[in-house]
Amino acid sequence: MNSEVISIEERAKRIKIAVFDVDGVLTNGGLMLGDDGLEYKIFHSQDGLGMKMLKNTGLRMAYITGRTSKLVLKRAENTGVDIIYQGIDDKLEALMDLVEKQGVSLDECLFMGDDVIDIPPMRRAGLAITVPHAMPLVKEYAHYTTERQAGFGAVREVCELLMKAQGTFDGQMAQYLK
Repeated sequence: MNSEVISIEERAKRIKIAVFDVDGVLTNGGLMLGDDGLEYKIFHSQDGLGMKMLKNTGLRMAYITGRTSKLVLKRAENTGVDIIYQGIDDKLEALMDLVEKQGVSLDECLFMGDDVIDIPPMRRAGLAITVPHAMPLVKEYAHYTTERQAGFGAVREVCELLMKAQGTFDGQMAQYLK
């Protein structure tokens, strides 16, 4: 293993709260707007199962997103995410609020984003993750870029990375490998 991989693993071992942007991380970033004025998002089922397994390990999860959508609340309910910040212009301020309310340090937070609005919390989080299609400047501040694309298993990849680093992956997989 090279030192960067070890560094990522060490960072991942400390994480107590995984914080995800929504559009461009949990989705592919596309926004579908219907003639009826409704907004539609596509979420990946593999990401959802990964988040459920991660929650089963005791690790907390949160969404911090610039947009506001009832769909985000429904996805949070389905995946066990109980900390949600929507309509946020200053994501670092939201992360600082989350850290204070949850009684954790920034080093114990993972932040996953894809656009420049995500850079401030990524710079402060203990583990900053992005996706392959992220804006180039965002990639400069990420400790890790997923192999999977946003909206196509990138969040699942992160959930498994955390579980492996924290020694909970095998326990979560055991129910499927009977």
